[in-house]
Amino acid sequence: MLNLNGITVRLGGRTIIDGASAAIPPGSRVGLIGRNGAGKSTLVKVIAGEIDPDLGSAEMPRAARLGYIAQEAPAGSATPFETVLAADLERAALLAEAETCDDPERVGEIHERLIAIDAHAAPARAARILVGLGFDEAMQHQPLDSFSGGWRMRVALAALLFSAPDVLLLDE
Repeated sequence: MLNLNGITVRLGGRTIIDGASAAIPPGSRVGLIGRNGAGKSTLVKVIAGEIDPDLGSAEMPRAARLGYIAQEAPAGSATPFETVLAADLERAALLAEAETCDDPERVGEIHERLIAIDAHAAPARAARILVGLGFDEAMQHQPLDSFSGGWRMRVALAALLFSAPDVLLLDE
């Protein structure tokens, strides 16, 4: 359940959102529609925790995982495949720790957790998601900077889907 409780946001002395409230049950799909400058992106940023409201709060269950895609597309020399794999922060952190860890007991714990989160299947899952969004094998291994903004936004969506959030926020 996502609860918006009397959210008010002021930017530059102008009230952008005034007392917005909503209770959104699990499994819901909600779209915000309005003219440019109406506060849609601002509300999404409040929910994502990127900005604090002047009044009110956005609350969801403590264990809920939030996934958010902003209006800016990812860029750089990383490939779509690398970008999607990196979206699983726990897997990436465990793999990095396993490479440098000297404590055999901790290494065992790391590998147990990697097995529990099915980390060995992550590359195949990432590739499947990318294929589903139109990326063939060759495209998956080209630098992000070689793609248009629309294709890079698909990579952002793939990364978000790969991380399997409980709440998905898509800003345009």
